[in-house]
Amino acid sequence: MIRKIIHIDEEKCNGCGLCASACHEGAIDIVDGKARLVREHFCDGLGDCLPGCPTGAISFEEREAPAYDEAAVKASQAKKAAEKLLHGGRPAGGCPGSRMMELHRETDAVPEQETVPAGGRAVSRLNQWPCQIKLLPTQAPFFQGAKLLIAADCTAYAYANMHEEFMKGKVTLIGCPKLDAVDYSEKLTEIIRDNDIKSVTVVRMEVPCCGGLQRAAETALRNSGKFIPWQIITISRDGRILD
Repeated sequence: MIRKIIHIDEEKCNGCGLCASACHEGAIDIVDGKARLVREHFCDGLGDCLPGCPTGAISFEEREAPAYDEAAVKASQAKKAAEKLLHGGRPAGGCPGSRMMELHRETDAVPEQETVPAGGRAVSRLNQWPCQIKLLPTQAPFFQGAKLLIAADCTAYAYANMHEEFMKGKVTLIGCPKLDAVDYSEKLTEIIRDNDIKSVTVVRMEVPCCGGLQRAAETALRNSGKFIPWQIITISRDGRILD
């Protein structure tokens, strides 16, 4: 039959896996580093995978394709749910680089007043993976009771003590609205609204494009319907705190 179905441009696809995660029907897999529509009869043609594609590799087309098989989709979803339980609540497949995990470190025992352990080496304070806003799920165990740090990519390079002063004890979300060319506000709204978030700290650079990150966080806080403590910290290009 002729019907509307998605088309994936392999030249544009960077294999990030966001479309595969967004497709609730499971029509898309990552094969040899590229997104592929491997189950045409699972594609409902509604395009949940389109908005999240960072490279614009996904579009609609009308062509000969098997009819959408809702029964097969539901059977596949039930099977995946069972497999997820067997893997401790984690998806069995997907891009390994974006697989969710909490990071438990021996250095977490370092007393609060010590910023560097006795050996003199700084320690990472990243408490979860992934940390990119685009790759993070909207619900995860590490969000429960969390203090959120929403930081522009460049801040960790401009500000030397980023880990100890800002990342320590927080769940870190990083992004660049200029390079990603997306509005983070919808996803941040879901994270704040649907989890027990205790506070939000936004660390941005002084450059104008970082205003997009700040506006997205402020919009998310407003749209979440919650009243929680929040603050904005601005870092100068030479590594000073301006606010």
